[in-house]
Amino acid sequence: MADITRTLGLRHLRGAPTQHVIHVVRGKVRHSGTGESFWFRPLTAVLSEVPVDDRELPLLFHARTSDFTDVTVQATVTYRVSDPELAASRLDFSIDPATGRWRGTPLDQLASLLAELAQQPALDLLAALPLTEAITGAVGRIRDAVTAALGEDPRLAGTGVTVVSVRVVSVRPEPELERALQTPTREAVQTEADRASYQRRATAVERERAIAENELQSRIELARREEQLVEQESANARRRAEQQAQTARIGVAAEADRQRALGESEADAIRVVGAARAEAERAHLAAYAELPPAVLQALALRELAGNVPQIGQLTVTPDTVTELLQRLGR
Repeated sequence: MADITRTLGLRHLRGAPTQHVIHVVRGKVRHSGTGESFWFRPLTAVLSEVPVDDRELPLLFHARTSDFTDVTVQATVTYRVSDPELAASRLDFSIDPATGRWRGTPLDQLASLLAELAQQPALDLLAALPLTEAITGAVGRIRDAVTAALGEDPRLAGTGVTVVSVRVVSVRPEPELERALQTPTREAVQTEADRASYQRRATAVERERAIAENELQSRIELARREEQLVEQESANARRRAEQQAQTARIGVAAEADRQRALGESEADAIRVVGAARAEAERAHLAAYAELPPAVLQALALRELAGNVPQIGQLTVTPDTVTELLQRLGR
């Protein structure tokens, strides 16, 4: 929208870089171009503002396929006004000199024209295609058909409008029919997912079995090593007991040999001592054998006196003297 300011009896218009402004006075063009800025008299000026930037027109329309199925086509047409003066002469782009707003709705008229021209080739193409082909491979064909139709249409060329591009977003049937058509694919995808899930479970079971086997093998190996350890400990204990018994037997034998040697030594000593004593007795007796009887009696009395216990007091009674005298008399 142009920017219009008021100063006394004149007004000033300042355009935009994307707006083509045409100033006509008494049928003659005074100003024409983008980004124009000028003074004008509101009573004699005829102003038109034509947008020259690229504009997008979204389209959403219904069509019917060859098998009598309704589909929805979603597309976008990008266009621009390539000849603003021609467009201003064919459509009402005039603006109010006081406010700078359009007096009519030229863009709506242009959008209606483009929509009608774009829908017709798409409807004709879809009417010759079955549903499955329309929703699977008709997007590119519709785009090419609409582009060709808009590029060759004389009304657009006579209006100064150029179509920049056509984009067809989708061709979709009714929601219920679309879900029905998606059912086989969904079932196939679900089947593949189930197969992958079963395969994953089978793989998990196989891995668990391998883990269980490894654990079992580990337990078996551990039990075997424990058995070997027990056997080795038993053998070591038996070997230690045998060594201790052998050591005890050696100690007992050594002690017996020592006791035997000691006994033999003591017996030899006793024999030597006894022999010496016997020899002394024989020598003693031999010496006594050569003595006279009176000497032997004296020696016997002396020996007897030496073995008689010590007598502190001796009481002699008449009976004792009498009996002693009788023995001496006998």
